[in-house]
Amino acid sequence: MSADYSADEMMTVAAARQLRDGTACFVGIGLPSTAANLARVTHAPNLVLIYESGCLGAKPDRLPLSIGDGVLADTADAVVSVPEVFNYWLQPGRIDVGFLGAAQLDRYGNINTTVIGGDYTDPKVRLPGAGGAPEIAASCGEVVVIVRQSLRTFIDRVDFVTSVGYGAGPGDRARLGLRGGGPKTVITDLGVLTADPVTCELTLTRLHPGVTVDQVRAATGWPLAVADEVSTGEPPSTDELTVLRALEATKKAGV
Repeated sequence: MSADYSADEMMTVAAARQLRDGTACFVGIGLPSTAANLARVTHAPNLVLIYESGCLGAKPDRLPLSIGDGVLADTADAVVSVPEVFNYWLQPGRIDVGFLGAAQLDRYGNINTTVIGGDYTDPKVRLPGAGGAPEIAASCGEVVVIVRQSLRTFIDRVDFVTSVGYGAGPGDRARLGLRGGGPKTVITDLGVLTADPVTCELTLTRLHPGVTVDQVRAATGWPLAVADEVSTGEPPSTDELTVLRALEATKKAGV
């Protein structure tokens, strides 16, 4: 990775580029929020950011610290109740893109943010939990996942299915009655994986500059499917890095 930018910056920029202007995006806190706000300030000024707290069309001038951060309500087009966000906007399929993170992810895009190791009642690690992620994964037109890639994160089978991706493979989303399109894109600090339209398995389709296929395979806990032609993404532009670093500075400064 070039000294001009970090792997995390490349990942965040690549994730932001996935978001199209004029679409509605249900945003999770953390890396998804950073990438979504970067997209809105750069190439997608009409991106509609929706947060679980009921803030529709939020336009924060700094990175929110949580879904309850006042800057979201202060800058939103409207603030509605949490039940309305889920019952009227999310569940009927009115939101184009869901943007999520993950603690664990498997080859079919199933996400774990609940427990690691042991069982639910006595885990090795108890994670923050589901929040609205299961509904986002179930109902959005498509889901984009942003997560750092390692053997600890990319495992053959998640310890707990918090948010369903493609279940055990083709047909599972339909069998479960899930409205949305599922996790079509996963963006990591190494590259981009997309769900194969036939097998539903995550497949490496693009590398970040300076990364090799072998590096991605070594960071994946299953035999990774690789596209016949794997492209290399463009590095971050000066404008993208400037905006991203300014956003990150607001978080660090506690502005």
